[in-house]
Amino acid sequence: MRRLPTLLVLLAAAALGGFAATALRDAVDQPARAAAEPALPPVQVAGALPAQVGGRALPSLAPMLQGVTPAVVSVHSTQRVRIQNPFFDDPIFRRMFPSVPQERIRQSLGSGVIVDAAHGYVLTNHHVIEGADAVSVTLDDGRTVDAEFLGSDPDTDVALMRITAEGLSEVVLADSSKLQVGDFVVAVGNPFGIGQTVTSGIVSAVGRTGLAGLGFQDFIQTDASINPGNSGGALVNLDGELVGINTASFNPRGSMAGNIGLGFAIPSNLARHIMNQLLANDGVVRRGTLGVDTQAIDASLAKALELPASRGALVTRVMPDSGAAKAGLEVGDLVVAANGERIDSPAALHNFEGLQPIGAVITLDILRDGEPRQLQARLQDLPRSHAGSLLDPRLAGAVFAELPERLRQGGVRGVQVESVERGSRAAANGLRQGDLVVATTGGRVDDLAAFRASLPGTDVRLLLQIVRGDAAGTLTMQ
Repeated sequence: MRRLPTLLVLLAAAALGGFAATALRDAVDQPARAAAEPALPPVQVAGALPAQVGGRALPSLAPMLQGVTPAVVSVHSTQRVRIQNPFFDDPIFRRMFPSVPQERIRQSLGSGVIVDAAHGYVLTNHHVIEGADAVSVTLDDGRTVDAEFLGSDPDTDVALMRITAEGLSEVVLADSSKLQVGDFVVAVGNPFGIGQTVTSGIVSAVGRTGLAGLGFQDFIQTDASINPGNSGGALVNLDGELVGINTASFNPRGSMAGNIGLGFAIPSNLARHIMNQLLANDGVVRRGTLGVDTQAIDASLAKALELPASRGALVTRVMPDSGAAKAGLEVGDLVVAANGERIDSPAALHNFEGLQPIGAVITLDILRDGEPRQLQARLQDLPRSHAGSLLDPRLAGAVFAELPERLRQGGVRGVQVESVERGSRAAANGLRQGDLVVATTGGRVDDLAAFRASLPGTDVRLLLQIVRGDAAGTLTMQ
């Protein structure tokens, strides 16, 4: 008797389920019928890849790279390094252990780019071949040939070599001034010595400066992977033209942390300029200078001088007969732009000067007594070293030189003792090659010009404050 109510319940549930299914079906069918009606025009998707490139169904960098990769080479450098062992100074020890090595061979790998196949010219980074006793180049086809060192510029990290081989390819140097942020670029090199590798990305920034320890700077920044061994390799545009020489990657945690998309390349226009100077000047680069000392502007100084902003390079000294003096630049002038390029600090002005050739005429935007003015100054030759005998008889036998730019960018100041002649007066006074002179009797020394100006007359006691390795001290010049 209890089965009848149960059956009625099941029949009711079935009926309700049928009504629910029919309603659900109608709800689903309704949009389908609406979609069959005339539709709106399709939305155009911006930035879509082209259907064809050069007749190919899918875009590819392979055709372009076929003309580039044969001109990108691997650079191998070797250097003999003496092992510092005090026992080697003992002749008895050397006689008893003649087989103990007194030197070792240091090897390094990098990349390079053939930019002139007819002459065999190869551009690479200075740091790739720095201090090398021998350099060889491995071509894309597997041949290895010796390379002749023609010259280098540590301050821009550009080096030039020459190789002799048949069937060389070259990469055409592009006008890097036409690069824009967002342009596609491709990096080719030999990372970690594993063989030629291609990475791609975009131009993240141009005219990048302010990187510690990298000399004069006007870098192309890219997110194309640049790893150890890529240094000296090619950065090319989609036409297969050289727009830059890969030189560095930035990663606070080191290369083992992987690529973080901060790579830097030397613009091809700068590399071309340095190469032409190396060829014209027997392997060295000559730079121009305005002939001024400057200091930074902070908020309090800007307020005291009634300046509109706390930026620029404030002129504190103008060298006699310099390009700045002939142009009428005065102490107290504030340089805010050079050739239309904004100057925010003395470092920016120094970097700008270092990238210009001797004889270049520079348009300076300055503020004098709060009023804007423009001056035209011609850059003159910048001496890189001075013989001590021409500065003071007590320094005879020593040669003093400007610091490498990568040290200056790292905040180091002073002048370097480039060499000391054995038995000279400078040697007798205790000067050694490699010493860093940071001050004299006349005050602090920032560069050669300041060193020259700080030296007192010969009738005044001459003291040199020096840094030698990790130690500092004072020498009395007799």
